[in-house]
Amino acid sequence: MDAITLLKNDHQSVETKFAKFEALGDRAYKAKAAVVADVIEELSVHAAIEEMVFYPAIRERLTDEEDGVLEALEEHHVMKWTLAELDGMSAEHPRFDAKFTVLMEMVRHHVKEEEGELFPAVRKGFTRTELTEIGEMLKDAKASAPTKPHPGSPDTPPLNVLAAALTNPIDGLRNAGEAAVRKLRSVTSR
Repeated sequence: MDAITLLKNDHQSVETKFAKFEALGDRAYKAKAAVVADVIEELSVHAAIEEMVFYPAIRERLTDEEDGVLEALEEHHVMKWTLAELDGMSAEHPRFDAKFTVLMEMVRHHVKEEEGELFPAVRKGFTRTELTEIGEMLKDAKASAPTKPHPGSPDTPPLNVLAAALTNPIDGLRNAGEAAVRKLRSVTSR
């Protein structure tokens, strides 16, 4: 699968989760928390693979797109801070829905610019074979990408790759612990 198709598929997956969140009722706290947890993981991985693989390739080949990549990195930075604030926030918190709504607006803006401006330039600047190779690299990077937001981590190589290698196992342990706590709570609340 080529890089642009993979990234667009990620965008569509997140948009589907956004629509699911928007369809939930005001008091659907458990369902909202579950959707937000999925979005946090998906966007954390997505941002990391773009920063580790996709953006560096663009910066190296398409110097005219430097400003667009720098803007995308800044959008990721703000998004990761918002994700970090949402991570662990109770769905019953008065600002939970508002914070997630702002996140949705930011991500939708980012996707619109990326798909409308950056992706067409990338499609012109790389061959199909190169885009397929980058797509495979993105797919491989998903296995080692952080599943939690780390807004203070570097967002450019080589330090972001090192940070991902260090944070991914910690994120895995944290995810396992959170799952165990959820299971324990569901068993004890019966």
